[in-house]
Amino acid sequence: MKEIAKKVFGIEIESLQHVADRISDEFTAVVNTILASKGKLIVAGVGKSGLIGRKIAATLASTGTPSFFLHPGEAFHGDLGMVEQNDTVILISYSGETDEVLKIIHFLKWNNNKIISITGNSNSTIAKNSDHHLNVAIPREACPLELAPTSSTTATLVMGDALAVALMEARQFQHEDFARFHPGGSLGRKLLVKVKDLMRTESLPFIAKTASFTELLLRMSEGKLGMVIVGDAANIDGIVTDGDLRRALLKNSDTTQLHIDEMMTLNPVIVDPEEYINQAEQIMLGKKITTILVGSAESRRVDGVYQIYSF
Repeated sequence: MKEIAKKVFGIEIESLQHVADRISDEFTAVVNTILASKGKLIVAGVGKSGLIGRKIAATLASTGTPSFFLHPGEAFHGDLGMVEQNDTVILISYSGETDEVLKIIHFLKWNNNKIISITGNSNSTIAKNSDHHLNVAIPREACPLELAPTSSTTATLVMGDALAVALMEARQFQHEDFARFHPGGSLGRKLLVKVKDLMRTESLPFIAKTASFTELLLRMSEGKLGMVIVGDAANIDGIVTDGDLRRALLKNSDTTQLHIDEMMTLNPVIVDPEEYINQAEQIMLGKKITTILVGSAESRRVDGVYQIYSF
């Protein structure tokens, strides 16, 4: 089974390289056509090509190119009403002769839509009726019967990814743009959510500088942050982390001789509540810390604490 898997990977890699070696200026022309479009980019295909088309449309939509998938069969029965004159359409069919796709070409031409086709046959009906054609012809399918679309669908998918990435580069699409389209994902949270939205403000573990070692241990345990804040919210003196505590104990095991002001970190990092989570976590990564104070570094005010356990 492992040898079969390796053979499939080898065939598909070979197919991708075959397609990559034939990428021409037509690819650039396709990208420029999409960039010049004042409408949406619509992707259409049937069967396995349709499934790949759905993924391509989703990738385009999430990376700055307004796009959606249109099923040719449904289009022929009324959904063509979703296609406006300014829209550009990508038709996917490896054979280039898929009947359902062919049926909508007449409407697209009548509607003055720019047509881009992705097929494995540059002499096919669909390719010849397109404004631009991207050839994804592969030497062979990974399927031992040469029947199931395998290498061909992979090549089509990668061609779609290449278009999406090229369009991202052309539009200078940034992390922040991606986050706006993915507000529910981890990247969206980091780039759009501010520290003040996630910081802990209740029951912060403040402690006086004169407190005993026992009080320090109890306060750190109660706070469940792996640290205590020395001073009060309006003006802190420093912090004592569990790391500071361990290092102090290694130096002197006599707890009666351990004093908070001697083990605390005097200048802890404090970030502004308006800081974005992503920026705060970059600071934490650089400092190799998992907990950061939120407030004013200038006045040494603390409004809350933000904590993360993994980067």
